[in-house]
Amino acid sequence: MGIEENEEREEIKYSGVRAMPFVIGNETFEKLGTIGTASNLLVYLTSVFNMKSITATNLVNIFNGTINLATLVGAFLCDTYFGRYKTLGFASISSFLGMLVLTLTAAISKLHPPQCRPGETENCPGPSTWQMLFLLSGFGFLVIGGGGIRPCNLAFGADQFNPNTSSGKRGISSFFNWVGVAAIRKRKLKLPSGASLGLFNHIQKSSINAQLPHTDQFRSLDKAAIITPDDKFNEDGSAASPWRLCSIQQLEEVKCLVRTLPIWTSAIIYYVTLVQRQTYTVFQALQMDRRLGPSFKIPAASYTMFSMVALTIWIPIYDQIIVPALRKITGKEGGITVLQKMGIGVFLAIVTMSVSGFVEVQRRSLALKNPIGFDPIRGSVSSLSGLWLVPQLVLGGLSEAFTLIAQVEFFYKQFPENMRSIAGSLAFVGIAVSSYLSSLLILIIHHTTKGTETEWLPQDLNKGRLDYFYYLVAALEAVNLGYFIVCARWYKYKGSSGGRIIEEVDVEKVQTGKELTP
Repeated sequence: MGIEENEEREEIKYSGVRAMPFVIGNETFEKLGTIGTASNLLVYLTSVFNMKSITATNLVNIFNGTINLATLVGAFLCDTYFGRYKTLGFASISSFLGMLVLTLTAAISKLHPPQCRPGETENCPGPSTWQMLFLLSGFGFLVIGGGGIRPCNLAFGADQFNPNTSSGKRGISSFFNWVGVAAIRKRKLKLPSGASLGLFNHIQKSSINAQLPHTDQFRSLDKAAIITPDDKFNEDGSAASPWRLCSIQQLEEVKCLVRTLPIWTSAIIYYVTLVQRQTYTVFQALQMDRRLGPSFKIPAASYTMFSMVALTIWIPIYDQIIVPALRKITGKEGGITVLQKMGIGVFLAIVTMSVSGFVEVQRRSLALKNPIGFDPIRGSVSSLSGLWLVPQLVLGGLSEAFTLIAQVEFFYKQFPENMRSIAGSLAFVGIAVSSYLSSLLILIIHHTTKGTETEWLPQDLNKGRLDYFYYLVAALEAVNLGYFIVCARWYKYKGSSGGRIIEEVDVEKVQTGKELTP
């Protein structure tokens, strides 16, 4: 029987591209709901709920952080209890209820504060306790929905491709219980001189995880697999107490997780760039000339669509044209490695923030010299066209296309197969931490510069120096790029060369010392 026929039979178990319209559709509508809401929330909270810019920005950052942090809980519940299908169904209903609640706060006058009178912008009535609680309940439903959809949907989609065939591998690429206690208990033992001598490596037949070669990184963890006379075993050869003895396979799965942590931490600073796209870019647009033609004005929150458009256009070009060309040169399935993709994205983030700072200097200068109007809440409106925001938004979209998508693919491929939903959630957890970090950074800068001649982030951007904030983020991204390069050079891909498969040993011989002789 030929290889192609075997692959054809294997593919019967997988839906492949036939399931993609449903998977991508669910992901797209969830993103449109939450991301679209997050961008418009700034305008909504400052104009309808009468919040200050700083307060609204921090609330949106906390909302974004919490919805991304919830993906870790959603992934755990999905992998452990409910499965992806039920989790996606429940989360989709929750997202709908969240959007319904937010819609009601706008439609029913009693669910939001009264409109601010002209000339009373400093003393506008804020939301009541019940109005705020009702608003936050909508956020809560969206958090539950996003926490279930985001980690499960990507893994659910990738699962439609068979990873054991060449077409399945390309599909994934395009779509893009460990015990540390055992190692601590045996920390005083010496590792055998041979890599496989005296180390326990029972392979569970029912496991869906691929067998991993033994590697030399984190050698101290290998002590958890040292077989001693006190260790006891079940009839199937597995350890009776996983708290006392772990297999090499289990340890290598732990190492896969530990190796990804430095890469994950490097992404936290990177995501600060993406966070600004949904916050201060919107505030910039509010104080720019947003007219397009004689009667149409682009909504400030809608400028973020340029990032989505850039990402949408770039992905098929990259996947169908650039990747095949790079594949011929490098011989790699994806053209370049996922870590190389992430590095390109981090570099583009530096360029994005530098361009953002330059555009803000021009916007502020024209707002002070040649304003075209006056916003009673924010101040003078610059004559600089809002279309000048497009370059930084396009660069941000391209950066996201490289780094965020590559990171999701990276975690999906480098994690054990039975933890792929959790793998999908890690990228979102990074965004969550970044959102909280961005909020903290804004608070520190606001309190540090408030009341000085060069306050960076006031209500009226024309009186501040937002460009300084953008340049600060660019500097942080530059430092982060250096850190990422160091981590990437150190990293070893799962199952890569440098390790070897260790066969299961005779436990009785090891315990009596006979197996320890080379």
